[in-house]
Amino acid sequence: MTPSHIAALRLHNQQIARTRFEQPHELVAWLGAAQGQDYSGALWSLGLRLPGSTDTQIEQALLDRTIIRTWALRGTLHLVAAADLRWLLDLLAPRVLAGSALRLRQLELDEQTLTRSNRLIANAVSDGQPHSRTELFALLEANGISTQGQRGYHMLIRASWEGLICQGVAVRNVPTFLALDQALPPGKKLARDEALAELAGRFFTSHGPATLQDFVWWSGLTVGDARAGLEAVKRELTQEAVDEQTYWFPPSLSDPEHVDGTLYLLPGFDEYLLGYRDRNAVLDPQYTSRIVPGGNGVFYPTIVSNGRIVGTWKRSIKKGGVFIGAQPFTSLAPAEEAAFAVAAQRYGAFLGLPVTLGQA
Repeated sequence: MTPSHIAALRLHNQQIARTRFEQPHELVAWLGAAQGQDYSGALWSLGLRLPGSTDTQIEQALLDRTIIRTWALRGTLHLVAAADLRWLLDLLAPRVLAGSALRLRQLELDEQTLTRSNRLIANAVSDGQPHSRTELFALLEANGISTQGQRGYHMLIRASWEGLICQGVAVRNVPTFLALDQALPPGKKLARDEALAELAGRFFTSHGPATLQDFVWWSGLTVGDARAGLEAVKRELTQEAVDEQTYWFPPSLSDPEHVDGTLYLLPGFDEYLLGYRDRNAVLDPQYTSRIVPGGNGVFYPTIVSNGRIVGTWKRSIKKGGVFIGAQPFTSLAPAEEAAFAVAAQRYGAFLGLPVTLGQA
């Protein structure tokens, strides 16, 4: 299995090269979870996998609460299917909460303060209405709890991990928060071993070919828990050894062996890159700093051609449309330039805006 074959299978299984779904919540459930750090990018991450969809339609799924944006895998923001949120929290929260202890001490957030902040936040959202981060921070400050220096941010995370709140639709790029129990009906409960198997099955089916180490990275689970999940589902998967690594992926007679040559514009933080610890199959390591300048954790949107990440792109929305510019690692071939224009038009259609190519 060559890097090109790995890329082709990932494009296929991640629903980028083709899709089997029509609804955002079906797609998110298939993926297990989708990176959600950047709000507009998260909408496009689903939109590019649902051809013909618009940002309004994806956002409607958030309004309808069939998908939820909250802190999930690795303690970072993700989109998850509403039906999966509760069992994911049950499975993942204990490890993340334990891992946050040092940072909370650094911020001088003790359990007494967090209990108070949880109570204030829960009371505020109990009216069933969305409340902005700004509102909740003001409430905490008015009650003598400082939100400075990331304290407010970590109090919202804590309330989310304890199942008190979840995010609603962002308003002017400011997140809003809802009472989880009012936003969602009771979800299914899974025993721990069932949850591990469920998460592993979804990851390797939707992200494969992938390794155990990729699953550990993506999920935030311990190696032992990740291995237990894989053991429970590996009979349903195909495996292949490449360079002393074992890759797991779903068996299918229709899987492609070669990338179809289509060029894609992916948002920053997309699963195609962030879903794996080892990204060498799709990205030459020498270009990593072009995608994450300074290693600051902020991933730029990427251009994918023939399964490989070949550059980054920028967009700026101005009066009358969206301006999109390419920043390739090396010069794009004429066919790639034409394909970039097609992909840019697809993104413009998603936003409902005319596209101008050039410097964004």
